[in-house]
Amino acid sequence: MIRKLELLIVTVVLVVAAFSTAEPFLFYILYLAILIVGGSYVLVRLGLTDLEAGYAVSQLHGHVGERMRITYTLRNASRIPKPWLEIHNPTTLPGGLPGRAVTLAGRTERSWLIRVSLARRGHFRIEPLHIRTGDPFGFFEAAATVGQGVSIVVYPRIEPLPRWRLPAAALEGSHAAPVRTLQTTPMATSVRPYAPGDAMNRIHWKSTARHGEIQVKEFDLEQTADAWIVLDLQRDIQTGSGDDSTVEAAVRAAASIADRALQENRAVGLTVNVGRTTFLPPDRGPRQHFKIMQLLASVEADGSSPLVETLLTTVGRMRRGMTAVIVTASLDPSWVRPLATLRTRGVACVVGTLDASAFDGYGTEGQ
Repeated sequence: MIRKLELLIVTVVLVVAAFSTAEPFLFYILYLAILIVGGSYVLVRLGLTDLEAGYAVSQLHGHVGERMRITYTLRNASRIPKPWLEIHNPTTLPGGLPGRAVTLAGRTERSWLIRVSLARRGHFRIEPLHIRTGDPFGFFEAAATVGQGVSIVVYPRIEPLPRWRLPAAALEGSHAAPVRTLQTTPMATSVRPYAPGDAMNRIHWKSTARHGEIQVKEFDLEQTADAWIVLDLQRDIQTGSGDDSTVEAAVRAAASIADRALQENRAVGLTVNVGRTTFLPPDRGPRQHFKIMQLLASVEADGSSPLVETLLTTVGRMRRGMTAVIVTASLDPSWVRPLATLRTRGVACVVGTLDASAFDGYGTEGQ
């Protein structure tokens, strides 16, 4: 496709002038122009033939702060060199992806790696690879789209909680016993040398390698309290913007607490009062971790229901012995009463509050 209309106009003028004046010099110019334009056209037509291109993404999901690797590969299967190729990947990822202009000799292959920092949680898209080529004079260009797009899910950042510990279940016999046991519980607290009769699945292989003899895990006898996290994303109570907002701080807190509880083999449920209040029933294991992170990757502060209403709709779902973990920036005292109801039902309560004023115009962290 001719990029500039001026080329056509100049060609017409040159043809008319050459035949009307019969000047040899003008015919030389005309022949040279035809040669240049024709050669440029052929060069562009061959620019994308016998060209193989693609890209590979190292991971389709990750947490904020992690780095994703993308490997690009170009292969020229013909003997004709490709003097100019422009490679670009359209994407909705924050900051985009860097493009590159490359030259390929005949029958050569080139690959390169880029690292992309995952800066914001959410669902994003990397579109198919766009390849463009042209001639040195800018008369013609050709483009092609290669491959398929992929979806990228960025989960909230997981913060370490070295001192965080949920209370034990509010049931008799729920506290840690003063003796160790080989019975499997979520609280693996120590190791000891292997003794005849110990099961193979109790062996702690890292300690075995370190000590040079087989070590087995010992556990605390504790009935763990399953957790139900209530994340308050009511629109009217949020302050700040971007990463320095109560929304992102609350989502990070909920994700970190859920991750810690699941690591302790607790069942974790989740309620989020977004546009339509979402309930995720309690479960444990990697599958539940995946569900929670998928949900937290996409939630926004678009809820209209206040926290008190969210708690009232969640109370009936919690069973005795669980722990309710409330994450909110609300200062409305009305939501305290449902917590008292939970305690009478044998449900422990832990509240994590965000100082909304600290995010209002300053971008500092909440408390």
